[in-house]
Amino acid sequence: MTTNQDRLLRPSLRKQMEELEEAHMLRGELSAMQQLALLSSYDDLAHALEGAFFVQECVFEQLEIKQRVYQDIEHLVGKDVILSSSTSCLVPSSVFANVQNRSRCLVSHPVNPPYYVKLVELVPHPETVATVMDTTHALMTKVGQAPVRLKKEIDGFALNRVQAAVIAESWRLVQDGIISVQDIDLVMSEGLGMRYAFIGPMETMHLNAPEGLEDYMKRYGEGIMRLITSFGPVPDFFCEGAKSIINEMCELIPSGQQHLTARKDRRDQLLMGLAKLKKDH
Repeated sequence: MTTNQDRLLRPSLRKQMEELEEAHMLRGELSAMQQLALLSSYDDLAHALEGAFFVQECVFEQLEIKQRVYQDIEHLVGKDVILSSSTSCLVPSSVFANVQNRSRCLVSHPVNPPYYVKLVELVPHPETVATVMDTTHALMTKVGQAPVRLKKEIDGFALNRVQAAVIAESWRLVQDGIISVQDIDLVMSEGLGMRYAFIGPMETMHLNAPEGLEDYMKRYGEGIMRLITSFGPVPDFFCEGAKSIINEMCELIPSGQQHLTARKDRRDQLLMGLAKLKKDH
């Protein structure tokens, strides 16, 4: 059964998958059209869940809505079906608070846009059993993602906590008149981002000293601690001064839909090129 929403989404999805196929970046052995033919959508939740062994929920980032969805889902699937949420920051103990069997629940948080950025954070509920984490890790790996396991839940998980630290210091540097919006973005895209596209901060440190990580900390650890203690308070993203940063960004890329869509398309094309490079290496 095809819904109205499905009919609206299919043209853009078809375009994206055909572009991936043309770039030889389509995953799996089936063609774009064959993969599209496997997609289905239903207005009735019970029909949508028939035969499911793994459920990935992607509804709005609102706790009450997610909780209600899982209350409905739990009564429509078998006890061995894994229940997984795409939430980007709500901890599993909150999302699955009303689920009776929480041992089969976890968060599988993808990164936007998920087809080009492979990372998926697997975050267990305090009651999640190891086999559920193992099965989900294997499934995500099989479909071409790059899953990472968190050993326990924490607000924001790993990716958003690291991202929030970068956002906070970037915002402070612009707000304090140290650097412009355009240039702080270049610090990442032409500096740190170049390093981190293939190796992370831990390996970067390990390789940036003659004798590895311990040597790195002997050389630079005190300086890093000094910098960290100099960081200012958490920025207020809603104060009067924040408007000047927003205006500066909008001068570079206007917030109209046409401009944002064009930049998102550019982003996706660049990410596809980077993903192809990483795949080939």
